Amino acid sequence: MNIVEKEMWSELKRLAIAEADGEAPLSALMHDRVIDHPGYAEALSHLIAASLASPVFDVDAMSDLTSEIITAHPDIATSSMYDLKAACERDPACENPLIPFLYYKGFKGLQGYRIAHALWNADRTGLARFLQSRITEVFALDIHPAAVVGRGVFIDHATGIVVGQTSVVEDDVSMLQSVTLGGTGKETGDRHPKIRRGVMLGAGAKILGNIEVGEGAKVAAGSVVTKPVPAHTTVAGVPAKPIGRPASDVPAYDMNQDLD
Repeated sequence: MNIVEKEMWSELKRLAIAEADGEAPLSALMHDRVIDHPGYAEALSHLIAASLASPVFDVDAMSDLTSEIITAHPDIATSSMYDLKAACERDPACENPLIPFLYYKGFKGLQGYRIAHALWNADRTGLARFLQSRITEVFALDIHPAAVVGRGVFIDHATGIVVGQTSVVEDDVSMLQSVTLGGTGKETGDRHPKIRRGVMLGAGAKILGNIEVGEGAKVAAGSVVTKPVPAHTTVAGVPAKPIGRPASDVPAYDMNQDLD
């Protein structure tokens, strides 16, 4: 672990110990998810496994799988810490990093996707699809394991989010519940949106087709986007049209839902 990762892990462990000491009914959970693990990668591996285990793929088998993948791909743990930091910085309801780590569907579902994506790229597509299915069942968001998602991504609330197979979501993007990155019909090939760095996608936004939403753009809640969105532009409506410019260069950081 680098120094940033060590600091994050130390803080998570400190918070978990305080929670266990202050709320006895949560002590077993804090030990199982955080305190009893030697480091962040091990805790993350167990968190995903415990969340996605099922009667036909128990927690021990799932832990073996997640540990194998995270050990082979240490960038998963690194990206996860950026995601955790993003949740803390962008969600006013987030009091400390332990809260999204343990309880946020968007954070946990995204980390499950990262395992599935590594499996997909290793041609272990059956396992990748199984994890995709479990993530959808458990967390109510559906990210295809072939999609490409950067780090520092904040998925707020998560329910109803769909990210299609050929989608690209770059670093530092924020999206709220019921966002769809989908196709426009039965076309094949590269058919899903490309969301560039720093974009904010409001609740219920639908971005459809192989189009680009440019860096630092903002898509208002409930909009339907079927044409490319220029960088640093706010779009709104059905169909979405440019209505101005976001108040900052990285609207994903601000999470400002007002129309500019």
